[in-house]
Amino acid sequence: MRKIKITAVSYLNTKPLLYGLLNSPLADQVELSLDIPSECARKLREGEVDLALTPVAILPELKKWHLVSDYCIGAVGEVKTVNIYSEVPIEEITALYLDHHSRSSVALSRVLLRDHWRITPKLLQAKEGYINQIKGNIAGVVIGDRTIGLERSFPYVYDLSLAWQSLTGLPFVFAAWVSTQSLPEAFKLAFNEALKAGIAAIPKLKLLLPSPDPSFDLETYFTSYISYNLDEAKREALHKFLSYVAALEPFHPQISRSSQPV
Repeated sequence: MRKIKITAVSYLNTKPLLYGLLNSPLADQVELSLDIPSECARKLREGEVDLALTPVAILPELKKWHLVSDYCIGAVGEVKTVNIYSEVPIEEITALYLDHHSRSSVALSRVLLRDHWRITPKLLQAKEGYINQIKGNIAGVVIGDRTIGLERSFPYVYDLSLAWQSLTGLPFVFAAWVSTQSLPEAFKLAFNEALKAGIAAIPKLKLLLPSPDPSFDLETYFTSYISYNLDEAKREALHKFLSYVAALEPFHPQISRSSQPV
């Protein structure tokens, strides 16, 4: 039988889910690749995979989609690893780099700029190395493992999930397990059980995974900042986020030609 092709986000917060999957009977039934979030989204959109842990901002671009699992990459309040970093208060920034790794974080940033902070900085297209260009009144959205320890370099750090909760009173879903076609019920049941087992193994994982920073506690991150259950509150938050995204105007971020404040 053909293996089910899966792509998943390569960040640290996915490790419990991957641990469960790769230590389950499904391990021999899937073909797994690990990618940055935007590549997960591209592979799903272009039909290169059957199932993806993908940024949810891509959902409106799909002709049809199915939430396959009861688990996701979400947060209730502070998420720790999806932030705006700045040398000045948010109201003083005049330009903002948008992290090219994730469509959801870019869309969430735009929603929060418009409806929470009510500011209109110039939006800049980020490329590798852009974190070094965050200075003066140029701020930057940074997500994932690259954020770990980064708060020591900037006096102002704005957690996007916490800001979303302040705006809506809801949790946030950054990525969900999505397919563009129906998958066998037996597979979905076994997949859910595998992810559940991975989350239950978090106390073991903290002993197996090296911490990326001396001040970063893995178990606290997995249990207090990342919220894996795709419960009713997160499903409500997901649909609300998609309604906000639908109201965003199309845009094309500018390419920065200078590292100087603008």
